[in-house]
Formats: sequence, structure tokens, C-alpha cells
Amino acid sequence: MHTTHSSDDPRRRIADALAMMEAAGIIDFNGHFSARTGPDRFLINSGASVRSAIGIDDIIEVDLEGRPLDGGPKPPMEFHIHASIYRRRPDVGAVAHTHPLWSTLFSSVGRKVEAVTMQAALLGEIREFPKTASINTRELGDELAECLGDARVAMLKSHGAVVAAEGVLEVFVLACYLEETAHRQYLASQLGAPQVLDAAQQEKIRANLWKPHLLQKVWDYHYAKLQKRGRQEGPALSTD
Repeated sequence: MHTTHSSDDPRRRIADALAMMEAAGIIDFNGHFSARTGPDRFLINSGASVRSAIGIDDIIEVDLEGRPLDGGPKPPMEFHIHASIYRRRPDVGAVAHTHPLWSTLFSSVGRKVEAVTMQAALLGEIREFPKTASINTRELGDELAECLGDARVAMLKSHGAVVAAEGVLEVFVLACYLEETAHRQYLASQLGAPQVLDAAQQEKIRANLWKPHLLQKVWDYHYAKLQKRGRQEGPALSTD
């Protein structure tokens, strides 16, 4: 039997998360994932990293000003997304900026991604950042962090999404659920008006589904697919 659990090493976890997101169409040639390592520092994939061939050597540690702590490569120019959220949200341990296909379509036309699947109940309120811009300054990062507030997900108009949660596992799963929900909402809308779960339904579902073993199940599913692809194409991308 092939193992479906990835390493506990934080750099490898981020690399695996990015590789799985790329395979699932949640990021493309851009996108970044970070994990807090201290009050004023975090791990993140470098700006130069090739998202379709990500490895642990691509994961660097920077301070909140984006300065590499080991003299390595520079972070993405949008590291401000992560730094500003970490400054504002001590409860957040990981952040991802994704470029998902289906959910970005919704923000491009001014429509909301709504809770039309059970898993979508875990997303909570999806905030909407009204500017279409690269978040490449402290000012814009702070504006985005303020827009996100205490929520887990924010859509950037015509520019993807930001997910913030307790850790790498939670952020990865929520990013998957966001894109899955948007895709199904789009498909359902071709048949009629999708039925949106009400607040009571969402609260009950969150209590049932926000459990570590169920979140891990999503990770294991995507990780096994990544391993299978690696066996078919050659060595796994994030192993060395």
C-alpha cells in the first residue's frame, strides 16, 4: 500500500500543498502559500519558483518586510498579502493566495460564490476585495487584511482568492472547497437557480465537517493523486 500522508516538515508540507493545488487547477504559474514560523517570520515559496515543479528548496523563510532570513531568493512581490494578515490575525498560521479558475470567474462578473454544497459551509462568509490589483505594497496588503477581517476567505476582484486559517491543512482544504463550490455553482446555474444553504444549515454542517480527520481525508485524496501522477511521470516533484 502506498502512503497517502506527506511529511510533517513544514517546507515539504507547503511544497506538497502547492503541487496539489497546481495539479487541481487552484494555482497556475503564479500563486503562493505560507506558514507562520514565529511572530514576525514565515515560510513561503520564492517568487522565482516554478509552480508546476515545486520542491522544498523553493520554500524560503522571510520576515514581515519580505527580507529572506537566510540570504536566499526573494519572496513573491505579493508577500504583503501574507505579512499583513499575519500582523492583523494572531490566530492565523497559514495563508494562500490562489488563482482558481472557476471562483475567479465569479469575481470577474461581480457574482458571489455561495454555499451551494455541504463543504462550502466551512468557508464561512466570503469577503470581497473590490480592487483589481497586484497586492505588492504594504498599503494594499493592509487594505486586503482589513477586508478579510476575521473571515477565512476573500475574493480579489478578477484576481483569485486569499485563504487564511489555523494551519497548512486547513488552508489547503478551504482552497479546494472554494473552487469545488464555484465549479458546481456554475454548473448548477445552467440548469436553474442553485439552492443556497441557509445559516442554520451551514452552522450544523460546520459542526459535523470541521474535524481534523475529515480535513485530512481531503489532503490524503489529493496527495495520493499527486503520488500516482509522479509514479506515472517519474520521481515525485516534492521529494528529494
